[in-house]
Amino acid sequence: MAQASGDPLLANLQTELHRSFENLKNQPVPVYFLAYQLTDNRAIQVTASFGALISSNDLRTRVLDVDLRVGNYTLDNTHAAESGYTMASLSARLGRVPMPLDNTADVLQRSLWEETDRKYKIAVERWQDVKTATQVKAEREDKSADFSHEPPRQYSEPDAPFHFDRQAAEERARRFSAEFAKNPSVLEGTVEISGEVETRRFVNSEGSAIKISMPFYRIIIDGSARAADGMELPLHQTYLAFSPEALPSDDQVLKAIDGMNVTLEQLTKAPVAEPYTGPAILSGRASAVFFHEIFGHRIEGYRQKSEEDAQTFKKQVGQHVLPDFISVYSDPSEMRIGKEDLVGYYKYDDEGVQSGRVTVVENGVLKNFLMSRSPLAGFPNSNAHGRRQQGYDVAARQSNLIVEASQRVTRAQLKQKLIEMVKAANKPYGLYFDDVEGGFTFTERDTPNAFSVLPTVVYRIYPDGHEELVRGLDLIGTPLIAFSKIVAADDEVGVFNGMCGAESGWVPVSAVSPGILISQMEVQLKGKSQEREPILPAPSLKIGALPGSSR
Repeated sequence: MAQASGDPLLANLQTELHRSFENLKNQPVPVYFLAYQLTDNRAIQVTASFGALISSNDLRTRVLDVDLRVGNYTLDNTHAAESGYTMASLSARLGRVPMPLDNTADVLQRSLWEETDRKYKIAVERWQDVKTATQVKAEREDKSADFSHEPPRQYSEPDAPFHFDRQAAEERARRFSAEFAKNPSVLEGTVEISGEVETRRFVNSEGSAIKISMPFYRIIIDGSARAADGMELPLHQTYLAFSPEALPSDDQVLKAIDGMNVTLEQLTKAPVAEPYTGPAILSGRASAVFFHEIFGHRIEGYRQKSEEDAQTFKKQVGQHVLPDFISVYSDPSEMRIGKEDLVGYYKYDDEGVQSGRVTVVENGVLKNFLMSRSPLAGFPNSNAHGRRQQGYDVAARQSNLIVEASQRVTRAQLKQKLIEMVKAANKPYGLYFDDVEGGFTFTERDTPNAFSVLPTVVYRIYPDGHEELVRGLDLIGTPLIAFSKIVAADDEVGVFNGMCGAESGWVPVSAVSPGILISQMEVQLKGKSQEREPILPAPSLKIGALPGSSR
């Protein structure tokens, strides 16, 4: 087993892993694989609302994840749960395992020993269930192994520098959020500024020893208003970067909040749209969310293996799934595009596999899936997309999903194409989705395979070219039909950076896409509260009296 150098914690992990593995592989039910991941996090987060500080936290955590397998690479205790989990075994598997923050070797090793022993007992119990299920259940369609063979890796980098002035961040959050007080129709106006550094140490019984340390900085702006009919109108702006210098300047943030104020005021007076089907344009950012939610989740490898999943693309490798002019790749090793950081970046995934570019779709033809160390028929190895939030099992997840178009037009030309389609279909207007707050999709067999993207800023585009802001729409549909209706792309690339929640928890992801024209898109009315606008006028805030509020 390779030895860690230069990092005492990594060396301690290896020492205890070697001791545990040597003992457990000689048990009546032997262990064939063992991995430890120790994650240190230091995070400072401050939040202000309408110019007043509402929270300020500085938190350190250390969390352990143990991956332990009995059986062999072909069939082990992680085999798909035909027999299901009991609530007791499920609660035993999940949950963050806090570890001592002190770097005392014997204290750390005792904690590792306790968690390894607990995981071993769970694995043995689960292994008995797996062996029984494989004898009495119907044979699964996918007969691939449970775990892939991957080369061991050794890599170590120093702790990342962490530059975060908490007092200055508090002042900035107050000053930024005070801008919302200028608009009496705004009901929520909050700004969160945070910074963190995460250091991940990973060792396994195959010889891998990896230490990664990454900083992460964020500004989140949330504003909302309420229309006279009770409809809530949220707007969000998020900036994420790997250094404070990559975040926007104060003037840029203040300008963005001023723009949100204007849009919120306009939305309260905008007409409510009606259900519609017809031509629509998605801006680059809206398109990035669209591809992340509707396409990206359907190319995650573990979904092709699950008998409960609809497996939309499993048997379409080598076939057209997108128009000829669209290609898609995933590359967690790509740190930024243009001047914008991509938060789906990482050097090694949560199974110690080195990241690199994966061609998913080439000229419309499906080539690959996003793979962890759980193989599929025809895809026996990981391509470094095994990811998890601490406390969850690893699964194949998205990282940086990049959509490219070989044929592009300008935004004005894309709008003209939409107008031509509106006229040809005798529609009163088309739609332009300028911004969205997220979305969700269903991929299971026992539910309709539909999606919903949640727009925040939508315009009608009329045949004469003029645009009208509307509200109250959700973009809906089914994936295969939606993909088949993409007819053109523009040259204005948008980036979505965010946190994605799925079976293996919340992980940072990015999606990049040009704006696209879809020949037929369906929308439905958004859910609406019956809550009225505030009866009393909002009290005035003397913004000038707030510390640092002058511009």
